[in-house]
Amino acid sequence: MTPFGQAIRRMRAERGITQRQMAGAIGVSAAYLSALEHGRRGQPSWELLQRIIGFFNIIWDDAEDLQRLAGLSHPRVTIDTAGLSPEATALANRLAAGIADLSADQIEDLQAVLDRDKP
Repeated sequence: MTPFGQAIRRMRAERGITQRQMAGAIGVSAAYLSALEHGRRGQPSWELLQRIIGFFNIIWDDAEDLQRLAGLSHPRVTIDTAGLSPEATALANRLAAGIADLSADQIEDLQAVLDRDKP
């Protein structure tokens, strides 16, 4: 499941909405919505994202948060290390090879390191 899919599923559950109901309202199949929630489909298009935001009638910060989550939710990520240091390439490969074995705490620790120097 992706962060975006998790958010969609949570909002549906809070409102008592089925996948079929939501899918019909935003113009996609229930199978597609399920795949989007479970990370078997890539990021939603801008248009679909706007329909989802409208469906849930969310505004301002909540809409921005959902857009941010959509941007972080591509289930098949490619990291281009061309032109970077050998150490950066090695890190990308180690992360790709070992990400499935990381615990939730380890993932949180890595995210904290990446967030530490953000402006």
